[in-house]
Amino acid sequence: MIRHTVAFRLHHASGSAEEASFLSDAEALAAIPGVERFEQLRQVSSKNGFSYGFSMEFADQAAYDAYNEHPAHVAFVQDRWVPEVEDFLELDYVPLDA
Repeated sequence: MIRHTVAFRLHHASGSAEEASFLSDAEALAAIPGVERFEQLRQVSSKNGFSYGFSMEFADQAAYDAYNEHPAHVAFVQDRWVPEVEDFLELDYVPLDA
């Protein structure tokens, strides 16, 4: 299992229509085959400057690779993410072997 997470800050003002549109359109990522447990998260800590997070899981590396190459993901990154995200941190985790 791979847990893909990204923390980010948008160029848009908090509560703006642009912010709402971005978050609404991002929900389409959940429909890409292989995406499991998709969540949109709001940051509540004052310990960093990121406002939001996305989290999702993939069964294996092949599912994660297929997601990264899927036309809907590529289009979202190109059309929405690149122009609208001010800063981000991406983290991809696998469970530690017990």
